Amino acid sequence: MSEKQKALFVTAPQPTLKRVADLEGPDFYPTPAWATRALIENETFEGDVWECACGNGAMSDQFKEYGYEVHSSDLYDRGYGEKDCDFLNSNKTASNIVTNPPFHSAEEFVHKGLELAQNKLALLLRLAFLEGGKRQANIFNVYPPTRVWVFSERITFYPAGSVRKGSGTTAYAWFVWDKNHLGKSELKWLPTGYKKRFG
Repeated sequence: MSEKQKALFVTAPQPTLKRVADLEGPDFYPTPAWATRALIENETFEGDVWECACGNGAMSDQFKEYGYEVHSSDLYDRGYGEKDCDFLNSNKTASNIVTNPPFHSAEEFVHKGLELAQNKLALLLRLAFLEGGKRQANIFNVYPPTRVWVFSERITFYPAGSVRKGSGTTAYAWFVWDKNHLGKSELKWLPTGYKKRFG
């Protein structure tokens, strides 16, 4: 890690840090348990779940607690799941693919996820992912998400092993593509309280 990156970690976590960490690989920002539980309790998944950027298993473990059969993999070895698994060059399929993709590869994860998911693709993305002419042309006009679950409570992503303090400033949402119901998007808000109960 460079001196510049170390200096960044002194401040409160910011979305740009996630971008730097993911590009270098070893550092990552696990998804808080409550953010995954909010999805599971409001969106139904039938069949197995593939968490294809599993990190330390933070998201996979939540799905397992709810009784799902979960396959976990990551491009990097973070001590959990199958390592050296390059999702963007995979031909493996699953009933459902659910993950918090690396920021810099979000659009690629949408396209690949739609190719490999048999039922549903659910990605945790910035709400601002809805913006952009390129995304409109290449994603939303072609494969609009079935549901966008907006978080009213802000998610704070902390570097693994760091002291948790401060609050996130970026709005996030679960983008869900149901391959049996593509063509019309529904905007919904997740119930509040998950952060307090499971945070």
